[in-house]
Amino acid sequence: MQEITINVFEKIGSTAAVSSEDGALLFKLISKALKNEAKVILDFNNVELITSTFLNAAIGQLYSSFESPFLRGHLSVKTMAEDDLVLLKKVVDRAKEYFENKELIEKGIEEGLSR
Repeated sequence: MQEITINVFEKIGSTAAVSSEDGALLFKLISKALKNEAKVILDFNNVELITSTFLNAAIGQLYSSFESPFLRGHLSVKTMAEDDLVLLKKVVDRAKEYFENKELIEKGIEEGLSR
């Protein structure tokens, strides 16, 4: 299996991974590699600030296209601070829950807004 390391700092050009636009850029790179069955390693070296907005766009969205077991075997992170790993786990858990129950969740939101 081909292994691809993506240096997040180099790709977004900043020590702050905060915007959904930067996350979307990373999402495209990761998706392309995963579609080719590559193992992707996201290297967060030199990234000092990470937000859930960025992680949702970059990683959470992957769960709309790929199954959880596949991602577990093909995607990993390195040099990520402990606090950011906790945030990543929350993002991944929410994404898995959302994409597994998307129709039910959207129906509930729609009903809640129409009241």
